[in-house]
Amino acid sequence: MTSKFDEQNDDEKYRAPALSKGLDILELLASDAEGLSQVDIAKQLGRTTSEIFRMLMVLVQRGYVEQRTEDERYSLTTKMFEVAHRHPPIKRLTSIAGEAMQRLADQVNQSMHLSIIHSGRVLVIAQVDCPDNNVTSVRLGAHIPLYDTASGRVLAAWMDGEARDRLLAEAGYEPVDKYEAFTADLAQVRDAGFCESPSLTIAGVHNISAPVFDFSGHVVAAVTIPFIQRISGTSIISSRDCCTALVAMAKDISRQLGAGAR
Repeated sequence: MTSKFDEQNDDEKYRAPALSKGLDILELLASDAEGLSQVDIAKQLGRTTSEIFRMLMVLVQRGYVEQRTEDERYSLTTKMFEVAHRHPPIKRLTSIAGEAMQRLADQVNQSMHLSIIHSGRVLVIAQVDCPDNNVTSVRLGAHIPLYDTASGRVLAAWMDGEARDRLLAEAGYEPVDKYEAFTADLAQVRDAGFCESPSLTIAGVHNISAPVFDFSGHVVAAVTIPFIQRISGTSIISSRDCCTALVAMAKDISRQLGAGAR
């Protein structure tokens, strides 16, 4: 039987203060798109600026953090994103999905992106453009608030109750109106097999999103078309046809990942 004293001793035994500081800085910067000054970082982490300075210098030297010359704020580089893509499951997912997404983008003349959940937000891990001169795309590596996305609705709709509760806790329960609208949509999304709704961030864009599953049957990603209605050109395809093609492609990606094997 393990006592609280033993647990405390284990905590002390495995403490790595410098590593903890570095991880705290990375996690803080990951949640702030504008970047933070050294003073702001120290204040938010409850540390002194001298404690933070040495860690920042190491992170800058290793390429995980950069300092802007114009305002001396620190922000994350793309290195963490690049490192994550070396992880076999993500690498396999993007490898399989990438070619399929580009073929469909060329066919329906719409851009699309692939997203996963990361720290209660939607993370874009792949993005392809269509051949048209005018495109609507989402930046690769973008972290997007969960409640603003069709991708988030798709990813949450197929989670089990416990996983969904953890996701919502990470995302937070505010703004209340967005949280309530998000949770109210999930049953309908699951029944339909996809999410189709006006964009919550750009007027005139109609988001279409479908789930991707792995061999265990768990939802692992969402592939999304920020659909724009073209009124000229040689490739004008309806949102309904785009939706049908997107769902079929997502099912094929899932099949290649082993979905349905069990």
